Amino acid sequence: MYKTEEYKLFQPSLDEAAVVLQDGLSENFNYVDVQVVNCPDLRAKPYMLAAEGLCGNPSIADVGGVEYLLPLAKKDKVYDFREISKSIRMPNAFIIGPGAGPRPHIGTNCEMIANLKLGEKENINTHVAKLDKDGACELVHVKDNTQFCILGNLFLSQGKPGKVLKVVAKNRKGSSNFVTTMRQALGKVFDSPVGVGGVFVIRTGKAKLHVMPDYSETPLKNIQDVNNWLKFFNMPAPLSCLSVFVSSDPGLNLRVEHTHCFSDHGVGGHYHEDTTPEDVEYEGYFNLAETLYRVDQPYEVTDFGKD
Repeated sequence: MYKTEEYKLFQPSLDEAAVVLQDGLSENFNYVDVQVVNCPDLRAKPYMLAAEGLCGNPSIADVGGVEYLLPLAKKDKVYDFREISKSIRMPNAFIIGPGAGPRPHIGTNCEMIANLKLGEKENINTHVAKLDKDGACELVHVKDNTQFCILGNLFLSQGKPGKVLKVVAKNRKGSSNFVTTMRQALGKVFDSPVGVGGVFVIRTGKAKLHVMPDYSETPLKNIQDVNNWLKFFNMPAPLSCLSVFVSSDPGLNLRVEHTHCFSDHGVGGHYHEDTTPEDVEYEGYFNLAETLYRVDQPYEVTDFGKD
């Protein structure tokens, strides 16, 4: 079992959160509409999730960390969703979120877009984005493996329907990205950490994504080293993006926001921002987490490589 610390998050009402997000996003986008709605069936396109909804014991697990990747990767850091879900008493969890993919299974380091429902009716619909031999992005559908490596930022629930936040934002006018704007808006209003997880689609425009190559054999000592190591792309919509963020870190060395994207047209990776602000349209569904689990927290703290 992994060493795990449990932290009770502040959970405002969905109505309160909707007002805060409406106000915060309106500073950065010309059109914003945030509502509390019944969650649609997120198994359908364009969301393509492994379970219907985001409700039922909503929780966040921050597993491992960038410290296990930098300056040199700790290759022994291999995790399993089944073990993690059991360790936090959610053996039948629906799990979504970004992380580093199962290198032993894929054969190389990669960007994971976790998307799986454990239990009797197991449905593994995870994807990974990796670099092919020519340095292009290749999206791989993982249907038979529940491992990942190094780090993961996961939103867990029972995958049930229920009330959620629907967030629509179009025509970005500010400099912050969609996720950062929401996270900072919650942080300005609520003193205690608020955790959020869900899925959003970039319906129109393009986005800056990166894909990690295999583990670096030379130490990555600063952000310049990291950026030179990563491969960046300008990816076209539609992109289905799985996102987990926490408004503030209560001293657990969290990655406070992390988003990975996949698609049905062969592209994916780690989301940075849209690159077509006048044309971009976001639509997403989110829920507020009750509990945060810090799993296998690194002893050291790295202050770069977490964007």
